[in-house]
Amino acid sequence: MVMAGLPKSLSGQDVGSFAYLTIKDRIPQILTKAIDTLHRHKNEFFEKHGEKGMEAEKKAISLLSKLRNELQTDKPIVPLVEKLVDTDTWNQYLEYQQSLLNESDGKPRWFLSPWLFVECYMYRRIHEALIQSPPIDDFDVFKESKDQNFFESQESITALCTHMKELMKTVEDLEENQLKEEFFKVLQISLWGNKCDLSLSGGETSSQKTNIVNSLEDLKPFILVNNMEQLWLLLSNCKKTREKSSITRVVIVLDNSGFELVTDLVLADFLLSSKLATEVHFYGKMIPWFVSDTTVNDFNWLIKQLKHSNHKWMSRCGVDWENHIKTGRWVYLDHIFWTLPHEYSAMSQVAPDLHAALQKAHLILFKGDLNYRKLTGDRKWEFTIPFHEALNGFHPAPLCSIRTLKAEIQVGLLPGQGEQLTASEPNWLTRGKYGIFQFDGPL
Repeated sequence: MVMAGLPKSLSGQDVGSFAYLTIKDRIPQILTKAIDTLHRHKNEFFEKHGEKGMEAEKKAISLLSKLRNELQTDKPIVPLVEKLVDTDTWNQYLEYQQSLLNESDGKPRWFLSPWLFVECYMYRRIHEALIQSPPIDDFDVFKESKDQNFFESQESITALCTHMKELMKTVEDLEENQLKEEFFKVLQISLWGNKCDLSLSGGETSSQKTNIVNSLEDLKPFILVNNMEQLWLLLSNCKKTREKSSITRVVIVLDNSGFELVTDLVLADFLLSSKLATEVHFYGKMIPWFVSDTTVNDFNWLIKQLKHSNHKWMSRCGVDWENHIKTGRWVYLDHIFWTLPHEYSAMSQVAPDLHAALQKAHLILFKGDLNYRKLTGDRKWEFTIPFHEALNGFHPAPLCSIRTLKAEIQVGLLPGQGEQLTASEPNWLTRGKYGIFQFDGPL
């Protein structure tokens, strides 16, 4: 699974690092918020399920409190107990982590093991706590904050839908260079939409308050790797050489719901209307994940909210997008692999069916930070290591990471670029201020 000579994983062993602070402060904060959310819904559980609902709420809270205590006291990481489709895979991965340790290390622990593993494990344990607490086992502890993000970003969403629908009127008549310009705009909208991440703020509000369309010029200097040109070349070439009945499929591996999801759907709508793609496949998460990640419920809920909006263009987006789903031009999918702890270079072994499906894409867009961490193995790479190399053999199809930086990992920079940024802004890697369009594929 690990190539010889790969750099070490980011972990909580590095005191003061972003990984360390996440495990020490942000993760317990997220657990506390989850416990509080369950507590606040006590009456709702009672109304729905009577005494059983109350008992379940108590049980889920005690399991999450136990989890928080294990984490804060750096206890060994324990196997999952509830039998679900992915339980064995998780427990095998825990054994694999054990095999990487020296005798003196003992068992995998919260601050010792790779950050990517323990952070994913924590969200999987939250899911387990709820699964073990029927009849509230389908309750999403993060739904409230995801919905709040959507409602607090209303003005920006309105501006975005208006921009989109105005653009639709003329998209067929645009000359090639104008179409390219509009394509670059919707790409940048999707990039900066990725700033709204609730796991970064410990689950506190992170809504989008400004009209993103008007900010694009000002934000351009903060794009550190800009491979938009390659994306245009690839898709415009597909469009030119496509036979009448053939398809161009773009896959978007989603990150956050709420405002960011709207920016991704705007991009997907543009891909269809500009004929740069004939179909878009979206991948979301099968269980609530990293606070704000998109599940099928979030995806459907958001489109329904837009459709029933009393704002003309928001409602029009909702109707059009629902229609894309009905006609099969948009397909929402999920797969258990996206909520496993594995890096993507292991996908062909762990989830060969998913890998085979991705190989059918003409382009895969990976949104956000967690995807980037899994693409690159969340390792201590040098800033200048080529992206292709950091992918460690994962190349199912041409792919591009679209992310704002919120973790201490970035590859493919120019010599000196990373050091220069570190000198002027010590926390440039984790603020979500900088962004990338980083492409890997044959051209």
